[in-house]
Amino acid sequence: MAKLKIGAIASGSGSNLEAIIKSCEDGILKTKASVEVLICNKAGAFCMERAKNHNIPYELIESDKFLHLPREEYDERMIKVLKKYNCDLIVLVGYMRLISKNLINAFNGNIMNIHPALLPAFKGLHAHRDVLEYGAKVSGCTVHFVDVESDHGPIIIQKCVPVYDTDTEATLGSRVLEWEHKIFPKAIELFCDKKLSIAGRLVIVDGDVNL
Repeated sequence: MAKLKIGAIASGSGSNLEAIIKSCEDGILKTKASVEVLICNKAGAFCMERAKNHNIPYELIESDKFLHLPREEYDERMIKVLKKYNCDLIVLVGYMRLISKNLINAFNGNIMNIHPALLPAFKGLHAHRDVLEYGAKVSGCTVHFVDVESDHGPIIIQKCVPVYDTDTEATLGSRVLEWEHKIFPKAIELFCDKKLSIAGRLVIVDGDVNL
C-alpha cells in the first residue's frame, strides 16, 4: 500500500512539523505516511532547518513579498509546489495566515490544522494568554479540518489539559504542546486508515481514539 504523501506549511519553529516527521520516520505513521515537502512563508524560520535536518525538500515563499496580491494568487504558488510533490494531505503546522478556497479545493478539503486551545473557545493567535486572562480551568488542543475562516473547520481530535492557578503562558503552552505533538500524528493516522468521515460540522471517527 502506497504511503500517504504529506505537504506541510509553516511560519515558525515547526515543532509540530518535527513531531509529524518523527512519527513518519519511526512512529505510528512509519508505514503509512511521509512528509514530502515543507513550504515556509517567513524568511529565517526554524522550520526550514528541521526539514533540512531530515532531508525533506523545502521552499520559501515569503508572504510579505506578495501582500499586494489577492490571497488566492499567493496560494496558487503554494498549490503549484504541493502538486509538484503529489501531496495527498496538507498540514498547517504553525502557519499564521488564512488560506483561500482555492487551496482547499485543490486538495479536496484534505487540509488539517492544529490549534492550542479547545475550539471553538479561544481562537486566534494568543490562545494561552486568553485562556489565563479569562480564568478558564481547562484548556487543551484541537486538530481540525480547515476552511476559509480562522480556527473554524470540523473538529477531528481534542485533548484537555488542566490550567493551574500558578500557570504562565509559557508553562501552560508547554503542557499543551506535549499533547499537540501526540494528537496531530494521531489525526493523520486516522486519515490514513480512512477512519474519518464528515457530516456537516461533525467528524465521525470509526473506532476508538487511543492516545
